[in-house]
Amino acid sequence: MPSSGASKPKVVVCRDLGPDVMPLLTKRDDIEVVLWTEDRVSDRQWLLENVKGAVGIVIVFSELVDAELLDAAGPNLKVVSTMSVGYEHIHVPELAKRNIRLGYTPDVLTDAVADISVMLALMAGRNANETMGIVREGLWPKFIWAPFALCGPQLSTSGVSASRTVGFLGFGRISHATLARLIPFGVTDCIYSSNPNSSTSYKKERDEKLLSQHQPQLKSLRAVDLDTLGRESDVLFILAPGGPKTRHLVNEDFLRKMKKHSVLVNAGRGTVVDSDALAKALREKWIWGAGIDVVEGEPNVGKDHPLLKEPRCNILPHIGSASFETRLAMATLAVDNCLAGITEQEMPAELDVKAL
Repeated sequence: MPSSGASKPKVVVCRDLGPDVMPLLTKRDDIEVVLWTEDRVSDRQWLLENVKGAVGIVIVFSELVDAELLDAAGPNLKVVSTMSVGYEHIHVPELAKRNIRLGYTPDVLTDAVADISVMLALMAGRNANETMGIVREGLWPKFIWAPFALCGPQLSTSGVSASRTVGFLGFGRISHATLARLIPFGVTDCIYSSNPNSSTSYKKERDEKLLSQHQPQLKSLRAVDLDTLGRESDVLFILAPGGPKTRHLVNEDFLRKMKKHSVLVNAGRGTVVDSDALAKALREKWIWGAGIDVVEGEPNVGKDHPLLKEPRCNILPHIGSASFETRLAMATLAVDNCLAGITEQEMPAELDVKAL
């Protein structure tokens, strides 16, 4: 929307949020909306130029918010609102220093990411990438059936095994939703390692409630150290936040401790898993398979990436939140956060930048 020349507060939107969400901004007569209309990452120079004097910015994860951008915006900027849960693309200390509020979009993508997590576990255990390759490459007619050809570890336990242990690195809302989806498969035990700063009494009360909710199928639920998490998990879900504290928690040493028929799923942050170590673990068969929706360095994952050379690595291009319902909710929340921020009201989902 071109500038009308009026001295209305300006909001810069770095991606078209669609016909259901954009009118929440464009139909208001008390703000000026400047929109990057192309369906690609907003041009950096365009953003630096148009952000001047803005009171709010709505971004997605591809826009870098750093000192340069904030300097270009100037002192009027009140809020940065990102259509994402992660905020690695935002220099939070710079926001805190300038008293700029930060909105983000947690919770609304819980179910979508939990769905993908279970899907990846099934794909990895049942060799989806490897077996679909046989069909894609026209090799099925030449394939010779054998009693144990193309077999993999089954996720469900009914009539097959007496127990199945799932592990979680990170045990927040998405992990809880994933666990709920796994109970009908016959999961019997759950172990996890999570934020050590959470109070013991809180975790005890929460775990007792979760265990009660999923009994009698779920026999146990307990917090463990990383060593135990690696050794005991039949399926391990990585759903931890990114950042320096969690970088490469899953490394060569960790992967060597896992079971040979275990499956690793990463739908959290790519930086938590050392890609080279995971590729080696798959190549040398320390673990059975992997299903990952996030990769360190994404989207720069070319054909020569070590994980793409491993048939039992099932890779998705970070589509955990990619359902119509979830993306609509995320876009709406991003706009609501921005509007609340520029009017100095309580934001539906605000990250306390001074607490980080």
